[in-house]
Amino acid sequence: MNEEGLNSLVYSKNVIELITVANEFCSFLERADDLESADFLSRLQKMLPLLYLKASLLPKFEFEPDDELEKYVTEVEYNLIQQKILAHTGAGDDYQEVFIQGMQFSESALTSSIAENVADIYQDMKDLVMSFRTMNDEVMEQALWESQNNFAQIWGQKLVNCLRAVHNLIYSENNADEDSLQEGKQNKESKNKNRNPDRLNDRFSFQGE
Repeated sequence: MNEEGLNSLVYSKNVIELITVANEFCSFLERADDLESADFLSRLQKMLPLLYLKASLLPKFEFEPDDELEKYVTEVEYNLIQQKILAHTGAGDDYQEVFIQGMQFSESALTSSIAENVADIYQDMKDLVMSFRTMNDEVMEQALWESQNNFAQIWGQKLVNCLRAVHNLIYSENNADEDSLQEGKQNKESKNKNRNPDRLNDRFSFQGE
């Protein structure tokens, strides 16, 4: 690889870090079947903001594409990823949206899906990673430029929206578990209090005899 290639935009520190995180993000979703739901959601909670951070640090640049880039994620692959995510989010997958253009004119609440939004992000990240594997500077620059634009206009907003839903899904379940434990503890204490007078009455009744 020549010096010009090494010094080009696509080999800069921030770009390489984004590609590294994007590759890990895609691999993580592809092996989602191997994870327990609690572990999956915990990792997703941490990877989404990291991905957002790395994308936000990309250098701004202009690019005039001549041709459309090859897209690598098929409809079948997209649906498979979406189903893998849905297996972990379950009934908590849908959430009320607050940042959809024009929603202020809607008479009913608008809903989005964690699985669908994360699958959309996966599609963009997978195409970006695969374009970088070509080691063609022009292809890599165009892929980076498209992903940066998509981040600003599409998947960046989707990411922060579904992160809010993931946060709620994780901690609402934790709170429910804590409430159940607290309720069980209170019931146990109540039963103990009810039993104490019986034991005392039995004891004094025996002594009286």
